[in-house]
Amino acid sequence: MERELETYVRETALAARDASRVLARASESRRNEALAAMASALRLQAPVVIEANARDMEQGAAAGMSEGLLDRLMLDEARIEGMASALEALAGLPDPLNRTVEQRTIEGGMDLRRVTTPLGVVAMVYEARPNVTADAAGICLKSGNACVLRGGSQAFHSNIALTRVLREAVESVGLPADCICSIETVERTATDALMGLHGIVDVLIPRGGAGLIRHCVEHSKVPVIETGTGNCHVYVHETADFSMARAIVMNAKTQRTGVCNACESLLVDRAAAADFLPAMLAELADAGVVVHGDECVRACAPASLRFVDATEEDWGREYLALEISVKTVEGASEAVDHVNRYGTGHSECIVADEASPAGARAIDDFLAGVDAAAVYANASTRFTDGGCFGLGAEIGISTQKLHVRGPFALEALTSYKYVVRGAGQVRG
Repeated sequence: MERELETYVRETALAARDASRVLARASESRRNEALAAMASALRLQAPVVIEANARDMEQGAAAGMSEGLLDRLMLDEARIEGMASALEALAGLPDPLNRTVEQRTIEGGMDLRRVTTPLGVVAMVYEARPNVTADAAGICLKSGNACVLRGGSQAFHSNIALTRVLREAVESVGLPADCICSIETVERTATDALMGLHGIVDVLIPRGGAGLIRHCVEHSKVPVIETGTGNCHVYVHETADFSMARAIVMNAKTQRTGVCNACESLLVDRAAAADFLPAMLAELADAGVVVHGDECVRACAPASLRFVDATEEDWGREYLALEISVKTVEGASEAVDHVNRYGTGHSECIVADEASPAGARAIDDFLAGVDAAAVYANASTRFTDGGCFGLGAEIGISTQKLHVRGPFALEALTSYKYVVRGAGQVRG
């Protein structure tokens, strides 16, 4: 059985490789036509997709899946419309392919150009995120890459329904259906088989929890672009506008709890704790947020707050739920050290008064000192998103430093080649 599974995964990836060679030569207009067809098909087939998703939601609830993960899993008309609109927005973005990024004349008068090209075959491994199916397929297609999608078992029926809709749409405009391939099995070993296809799959992108990402990084023979977990912090400096700070924290923590750019940790200057924390903790209590805090935070906690004494483990935890760690610190230097020790390199925020000398220094120190893909002054971490950054639909948030960092989309899925035109030159 294991041998049959490995053969199935390999044959699927080989089909994607064949399709990638056709797609790489497809015109921009043909690729945009495919994206438009994919968007139309999603809208037309929305009832079919929602019905399949309902099966996954029912099974997830029965298995005790958390509210945050169920929220990631759920598809409705509005979310499907969002996926369709994102595909149309992709079609409107500039073509990332065949761009000359450098040109010069070299020895003997030869013309040398560096031209952008697709990566080839992109494998996506992800968990309970059916929206990734459409986003990844669209971004890969726009950038001339075929994709092999390996969704998690929690979204099995949703992913199959989405993939079949998208494949039919691509084929309807004359491109190979295998531009979008899916590994349609719940067997965990299929992921390992996919990770072993060095020379067939060009890059693997895991998107999910820390365990999945770590497994891919440690075991893949295929190059990995690491999308990180999000232990994101909001640090409230003593000069902060407390009303602004509360609004930023509540948005970053409660707007959507199951996303990687949600706030999981709140740091507060001790000098401001007595004035800031009581109202902040009361708002968190009203929203049903459980607080894991230190002794200073406990002293400011209202009776209505569900409070837990924080442990060392809490400072580095990604809750993906209505929970947050809250710690008091002695100024910006300690805040930066704490973030760099416990953060995941995703998105970090400071709230401070830029008009005051102390606040401005704290902002400069925080933005320069924190090692993360995105750093914010006086804005919610929830903005770390390809759409918000003007990149279009994203394929993930990279927390690594090589090749791409932060929200990555079209340009991150391209490489380049050197094109040299001569007139018979030979090297002496």
